[in-house]
Amino acid sequence: MIEARHLRVLRAVAATGSFSAAGRELGCTQPAVSQQMKALESSVGTPLLVRSGREMRLTQAGEALVRHAAGILSGLTAAEEEVAAIAGLRAGRVRLVSFPSGSSTLVPTALAALRAAHPGTRVSLEEAEPPKSVELLREGDCDVALAFRYEGAPQEGEWDDLVVRPLLTDRLVGLVPERHRLARAQSVSIGELAAEPWIAGCPRCRGQLVEVCESAGFTPRIDFATDDYPAVVGLVGAGLGVAVLPQLAVESVRPRGARMLTLEPAVRREIVALTLSDLAQVPAVAATLEQLARAAAR
Repeated sequence: MIEARHLRVLRAVAATGSFSAAGRELGCTQPAVSQQMKALESSVGTPLLVRSGREMRLTQAGEALVRHAAGILSGLTAAEEEVAAIAGLRAGRVRLVSFPSGSSTLVPTALAALRAAHPGTRVSLEEAEPPKSVELLREGDCDVALAFRYEGAPQEGEWDDLVVRPLLTDRLVGLVPERHRLARAQSVSIGELAAEPWIAGCPRCRGQLVEVCESAGFTPRIDFATDDYPAVVGLVGAGLGVAVLPQLAVESVRPRGARMLTLEPAVRREIVALTLSDLAQVPAVAATLEQLARAAAR
């Protein structure tokens, strides 16, 4: 295995023509230069220098290695500088995946703060709902995944292999049209909406809606289903049905024509940022997690 320090010695010997001159250039003794050259020749398995009296010349293998050494050493220097920049948050890249309501509420605040503090750090954003976002993280296609899970849902071992940064608890709220009979109520039980047509959200939220309704003794009649939260709010506002959405989702949309009601009993979901244990040590990833936590605390 060729070591960078040996290549530096070889270049110095080739440039100066002797071990003693190379030692003076490198700030070490002539025996140290000789020892390192022997180690390099042992590594490559062939002589690199021909010694004849006071003269010293490169073998064909030595010439080839000197020719490549400049590129190798300059590449190593560039790599060291880039790693130092990343470690010092003067550079770096973070691939973030988030579910839509997180993208429109938590992510903008967090990324604006991250850019202000570390302008050299670049963050890309892709949208995906869990469990797809968690799969992307495990497969190496992102560095941080914003995800959620509902309280009471089966979750044993779900994220045990990941670093979990809790962000906030998001409560589900009811949405009814402004002229609905319950529009002036402060709170509503889900059972009071049993006979209504329903508008459902993303597949995971849809499954949670069905579970909550069935626990209240009825199966919801879902007339419309869409992953687009503004579309859900728009359909409710147009009087086409009622919905249950996470409060974070409603905050990202202006609910025209719809009234938001407190849902009783409370149904909540846990919002978290996830990453891999090795990635959690990367400064840019750690800074992103910290800014997401600060955005959630506001």
